[in-house]
Amino acid sequence: MEALPVNKVEIGGQGVADAVPLNWVDRTAPAAWRPYLRLSRADRPIGTWLLLLPCWWGLSLAAISSGWRWIDLWLYIACTVGAFLMRGAGCTWNDIQDRVIDASVERTRARPLAAGQVTLRQATIWMVVQALAAFLILLTFNWNAIWLGIIACIPVAIYPFAKRFTWWPQFFLGIAFNWGALLMWVAHTGSIAVAPIYLYIAGIAWTLHYDTIYAHQDREDDALIGVRSTARLFGEETQSWLLFFVAIAAMFAFLAVFLAGAGLLAVGGVLGFGLHMMWQIRNLDIDDPEVCLFLFRATRWGGLILFLGLFLDAMI
Repeated sequence: MEALPVNKVEIGGQGVADAVPLNWVDRTAPAAWRPYLRLSRADRPIGTWLLLLPCWWGLSLAAISSGWRWIDLWLYIACTVGAFLMRGAGCTWNDIQDRVIDASVERTRARPLAAGQVTLRQATIWMVVQALAAFLILLTFNWNAIWLGIIACIPVAIYPFAKRFTWWPQFFLGIAFNWGALLMWVAHTGSIAVAPIYLYIAGIAWTLHYDTIYAHQDREDDALIGVRSTARLFGEETQSWLLFFVAIAAMFAFLAVFLAGAGLLAVGGVLGFGLHMMWQIRNLDIDDPEVCLFLFRATRWGGLILFLGLFLDAMI
């Protein structure tokens, strides 16, 4: 096995560079648990939000189309817990594959595997435990949703390698992170339709938007070690590309709510969703990593605006 260039850190020691300040993992979690919780990004909850929100969108859109059912209460709870678990499993898988790269990047060198806080075997066991727990939740869904959930493992498995063979790893992230829009529609209705597919496409464009902003934090390090990203690909043309992603996201989100028979509240959610993305572009400085991180973390508010519009529309 290739030797890892690591900084040895005491278990429960330093946090990760982009963790939320004073997060619960660094403050209150037992010291022995902290490396595993950091592998799951429990100290950086924004990723869970970005995986969860498309699930809530898809379920709310399905309720607009065919009405609420009692099972939906469980589905909201299930996808919330499942998003946390699958995000954790996916991030652990990502860190297993990127452990050498992470040790070469300033922002990521304190991650548990790169820093030597956990072994490869320990990380692998932790990943399997999280994935199995999520699978048990998936088994409470209908059969079509179960199979769709299993298929979702394919883009999750591919994503860590995307930066090695394409300039568009953010596109592969979008495929994986927005799968919940399809999954939760099927969990509610039992079958797929055009409306959730359009919502899924909107989500992919949304991911290209926010993760390009995020990737600008590592642009210089990525160039040194040969890692590809849309941030490096777009460079000074980033703003124009982000505007394009706003247009795609807003257009397909509108088509989704239109096909589902939604009303003005859902349309208002789409409008707020698009305006929030525009606000991010207006305030972006691609040469300031702190601004990029702030705007990336703010992404959840745009997703919540869209969810609120869909949810309220489904309630009336």
